[in-house]
Amino acid sequence: MTSIVTREFNGVAIPAAGTFALDVAHSRVGFLARHMMVSKVRGSFGEFAGEITVGENPLDSAVNVTIQAASFTTGNADRDAHVKAGDFLDIENHPVVTFASKAVKDVDGNEFVLVGDLTIRGVTREVELAVEFEGLAKSPWGQEVAGFSASTEIDREDFGMTFNAALETGGVLVGKKIKIEIEAEAIRQA
Repeated sequence: MTSIVTREFNGVAIPAAGTFALDVAHSRVGFLARHMMVSKVRGSFGEFAGEITVGENPLDSAVNVTIQAASFTTGNADRDAHVKAGDFLDIENHPVVTFASKAVKDVDGNEFVLVGDLTIRGVTREVELAVEFEGLAKSPWGQEVAGFSASTEIDREDFGMTFNAALETGGVLVGKKIKIEIEAEAIRQA
């Protein structure tokens, strides 16, 4: 077994340069949406793949993720079918959601902002993810594993998901703002 090689950046021990692949079994790509103005619905995507490239200069690091839109689930079959249909994700015409980073900025200890292009329904918008580097460890199988948490908020209408229904009591059925929540483990590949 080899030891983990780290280096210090901004007072934090970070991984040596190289490539990491998302470990889907230990990662979650989730979301939170308002429902009927009184509650929140959580869900996630179960099928995704991604690569994190840690740069020699940590500010040159990059992330690319592809999510299978059909893997969307909230635990309610009727709601899931509606969200996968044309009113929202339109998985028949847009089977994947992608994120491709463009820059790392605003580094403060183990927290930073990852700027990138998010594409949903064929519409691409720049988003900023607030990211926290959770640490680096060696698994019982000798793998180097890095952990990250990330979040952002998007307006679903910016991506062409404009369906809604007015409520008798005021407000709408589905909130416009969607919070994206990510918990990720990634395994060193090179």
